[in-house]
Amino acid sequence: MTGLRADVRTAEGWAVEHAVLTVTDLTGQQVARVAADARGATVTEPLAPGVYTAVLTAAGYTPVARTARVGSDGSGSLGEIVLNPVAGAVELPSPGPWVIDPLHSSVVATARHLGISSIKARFTEVSGKIVVERPVEQSSVYAEIKAAGIDTGIKMRDDHLRSPDFLDVDVYPVISFTSTGIRQRGSDAWTLSGELTLHGERRMVDLDLHYGGYGPDPWGGTRAAFHAETQLHRNDFAINYNAMVRAGVAAIGTNVKIELDIQAIQGETLPEL
Repeated sequence: MTGLRADVRTAEGWAVEHAVLTVTDLTGQQVARVAADARGATVTEPLAPGVYTAVLTAAGYTPVARTARVGSDGSGSLGEIVLNPVAGAVELPSPGPWVIDPLHSSVVATARHLGISSIKARFTEVSGKIVVERPVEQSSVYAEIKAAGIDTGIKMRDDHLRSPDFLDVDVYPVISFTSTGIRQRGSDAWTLSGELTLHGERRMVDLDLHYGGYGPDPWGGTRAAFHAETQLHRNDFAINYNAMVRAGVAAIGTNVKIELDIQAIQGETLPEL
C-alpha cells in the first residue's frame, strides 16, 4: 500500500528528482517527508485518513503548497505538481554536448608555503567535454589536465613539481576527472561528484560548483561559464614529498585548494577562431 503521492515536474515536463514532499497535519505536526525518485515521483507511507498540508520543495525552485486529502485506505494523490525556478534564477544551458575551451579556462592549485604564505600553481592545458541532459542531474563531465603544464612563475620550482617528488609527469602525464553525479543545492549552486585520477591514484571527490549562465560569444558560438572548488590532500594521491624546514614546518603544505574557472562552447568540437 502507498500513501500520498505526487509527480514533480518542471514547466518543460522534466522530472525534478531532487524534490522533497513534506506532509503536515492540521496541527502543523510533520507526518511524512520523502524525496522524489529519478522519475520525479514522491510517495509516502500510508497515512491516517484526513486532510493534510503538502509542501513540495527543491533547490532552485519556488515551493508549492497544496491541501491533500487521504482516503480510508491511507492513500491520496496530488497529481502532477509543476515547480518553477525561483525569481532571478540563471537559465540552465541547452541540452547536448559542450566542449571545454582551454584558451578561456583555468585550473589553479593553492598550497601553503613554509606555513606563512601560499603558492599558486596554474595548469595551462585543460580540455574536456560536458554533456547537458534533462533533467540536469543526468548530465556528465569529463576533463583532462596535462600535468606538465603546471606553472608557478618560477622555472626551478616548476621543474621540481614536475619531478618524481611531486607530479612525476613523465609517468603520470594526465590528470583526469570523470563525473558520477550532480546535485543542485541552490539556484546556481551544485555539488558535482566524480572520480579524480592523479599521480596514478583514483579518489572520489566533490566539487562545489557554481553556474554563471550562458550566452552568445563574438565568434558566433554559445558559451557557458562555471566555477568550481574543492580541497585535496596530496598524501591521498601518494604525493608524499615532505621536506621540513625551521623545526618541523613543512616546506609545502599537504592540503591543496583547487579552483576551476571553465568556459564551455556548445557543440562537439572547438571552433576555429
